[in-house]
Amino acid sequence: MADWRLFLCFPPRALWLNTVDLPQTSQRKSQTRLSKNANPTTRVDPDQARDRVFQRAAKLLAARPRSVAELRERLLKGRGATKANVDEVIARLREYGYLDDARFAHSYASLRVQQRPIGRQRLQRDLWMKKVNKATADEALDLVFAATPEDKLIDRAIARRIRLRGKPKTRAEAKKLFDHLLRQGFTFELVSEKVRALSKSEGEEDT
Repeated sequence: MADWRLFLCFPPRALWLNTVDLPQTSQRKSQTRLSKNANPTTRVDPDQARDRVFQRAAKLLAARPRSVAELRERLLKGRGATKANVDEVIARLREYGYLDDARFAHSYASLRVQQRPIGRQRLQRDLWMKKVNKATADEALDLVFAATPEDKLIDRAIARRIRLRGKPKTRAEAKKLFDHLLRQGFTFELVSEKVRALSKSEGEEDT
């Protein structure tokens, strides 16, 4: 996995050296001095615009990992950004391993499951909001839930809820638990099974 700290140590211009003609760079500097009073909106140095986009991408990725589509959307809103230079920056970031939707989806889902017990449907929705395509998200979730089955996660979710609220003793309390588990992204069938089992065990304890 790429080290973001190493990535940020390299000035963005360095990644473009293989595409920059140095004599032309000097010529462009002279032209810039001659036309510094010109309207900046009519004359934009394409290399400078691309470097600005690259620097913005570096800052966004340093703040937190992002999917390709999510980063593209943010970059296109920046000053001097065009579809061409954004696509060029993203292509270079993918080439160097700093953008990878499969790795991003797996890391994101794994971390969420470690932080709190949630179901697959919730993570599918979250990855969709992060603009990860369905096939990539499904592959990542298959790996995450193979390592930590959803059945175990819902047991953890129920235990956590009981620690906070106690066992449901009435139909209304059981309904609140049921709705809570659905909001956490567990399937209707799995939630029904677990809540019925909990209600049954509670009834047997009372007899």
